[in-house]
Amino acid sequence: MKVTSRIQQALEEKRPFWSFEYFPPKTDEGVENLFERIQRMSGLNPEFIDVTWGAGGSTSDRTLEICTTAQAYQNLETCMHLTCTNMTKSKIDFALKEAKAAGIQNILALRGDPPRNHEYANECETQFRYAFDLVSYIRQEHGDYFCIGVAGYPEGQPESESKEKDLEYLKLKVDAGSDFVMSQIFFDPRLFLRFVEDCRAIGITVPILPGIMPIQTYTSFRRLTNLCQIEVPTQILETLESIKHDDQAVKEYGVKLCIEMIQELRKGGVNGFHFCTLNLERSVRLILEGCGFVSKQLTKIDGLPKQENGHTAPIQPTVLEGIIMQNESWDEFPNGRWGDSRSPAYGEMDGYGASLKVTMQEAIALWGYPVDNDDISALFSKYIQGQLKALPWSDEPLFAETNAIGEKLADLNSKGYWTVGSQPAVNGVRSNDPVFGWGPKNGYIYQKAFLEFFTSPEKLAELLAKAASNPFITFYAQNTKGDFKTNVELEEPNAVTWGVFPSREIAQPTVIERGSFEAWAEEAFQIWNEWKMIYPPQSPSAKLIQEIGDTYYLVNIVHNDFQNADAIFALFQ
Repeated sequence: MKVTSRIQQALEEKRPFWSFEYFPPKTDEGVENLFERIQRMSGLNPEFIDVTWGAGGSTSDRTLEICTTAQAYQNLETCMHLTCTNMTKSKIDFALKEAKAAGIQNILALRGDPPRNHEYANECETQFRYAFDLVSYIRQEHGDYFCIGVAGYPEGQPESESKEKDLEYLKLKVDAGSDFVMSQIFFDPRLFLRFVEDCRAIGITVPILPGIMPIQTYTSFRRLTNLCQIEVPTQILETLESIKHDDQAVKEYGVKLCIEMIQELRKGGVNGFHFCTLNLERSVRLILEGCGFVSKQLTKIDGLPKQENGHTAPIQPTVLEGIIMQNESWDEFPNGRWGDSRSPAYGEMDGYGASLKVTMQEAIALWGYPVDNDDISALFSKYIQGQLKALPWSDEPLFAETNAIGEKLADLNSKGYWTVGSQPAVNGVRSNDPVFGWGPKNGYIYQKAFLEFFTSPEKLAELLAKAASNPFITFYAQNTKGDFKTNVELEEPNAVTWGVFPSREIAQPTVIERGSFEAWAEEAFQIWNEWKMIYPPQSPSAKLIQEIGDTYYLVNIVHNDFQNADAIFALFQ
């Protein structure tokens, strides 16, 4: 069924309605756990779900797998995202064919990343440069079969000349055959209401759904708002700044804020809401309950105990609530790529996949035209010293704790150990410490030192020879060809950050283990390739980056004696 039919039915019945967005997890275990999560969240009765499409089709297989399973086996109306830039026409045709075969009738047509350097253009990129081109093509090839959605920007698309021009372009996409508009996330309801008014004023009459994103962590909030250039009211920023070290408080505030936003939107006549779940469930459920849209008893739970006749056994409300919380909350505090790789939310929680988070012009302005390894070392060193605002793998400023080892990191980078992750050792600082603190009050924080970096095969061999005699060192190393090295015998997660708090279990937000490392390594080497493509193919810069990406290793080293703060750096002397 087309989602516009479901939306129209809800509008005619004058009832609120909602939908959920998910992104493809980075690991196989994450995908399996996402299926279970989607099944549980189906008990919240979304009108439909949608699944994102990674930049350049990087998640195409998993996006199709999740959409097909949800549509065919979980009985959920599904909308598949589809981007067109940096993709071949054959890949777009294949995705649409597979969607149609699975009974999926809904597509969110998006541009995706800015087109690559024209010298890397393939058969698709000359035909599909904008979402308008994709909408027109789908209508031309598939007629009225697909219900097509497009993106709308309450604050204007960052690359547009003006909001007026952006609205004109949105009108073109609708006139080309779009059936509904899904807005980018926002945190000021007035902006969305004004956006809807402006759309109606120029003749856009299709449904417009607001994108609602519960704030899950302070880090992911700042990353996404910066990446999407979203305006955040000062009051929200000030509140988050005051609680940013307490993940539970941030999450609770995120729920409260979304409830308030939805209430204001409803006063403005909005009855439908699209939740960007970030592959987490508890906050969404609490928001729907807080708005009075669902009751606790409505939530369906798979796996409840069965009686001999096959029916679900009676269960007390307090026990039911405990089961719900256990199932939905085991990974409620993700920590980017340092979290549990079994979690559907593992990774950067943005659904973009491996891509540069800047335009080609911005990338060249930042990183110039490197021609040898010394140029690469200089870029990494400048980033560590705060003289460069971003690297291809790091689009945010360094955390304050990095200052504790900043000089040592700069020295390592200058020697050809190019760091993309690090952490100093910490032995029992208070949880309210301004640099290392996090979590509830009156707790203590502990950290093992670790380093993650790219380096040459020769330098890696020297390091591993030194590490062989050190019982406190554990490491993983992998190159783009999949050559994997480790001295870890037991495949168990290594908790490298933990917190001890009154009346609570030990919290372990940061772990390092093989599954997460391998998933990140694959993405990290793809980013070398993305960086290469901002330069002409036969240029010295492109050749250098290609050679590094083809031959270097990504390495993660942990020194497990957290009471010896500088021990990890002795390996490099």
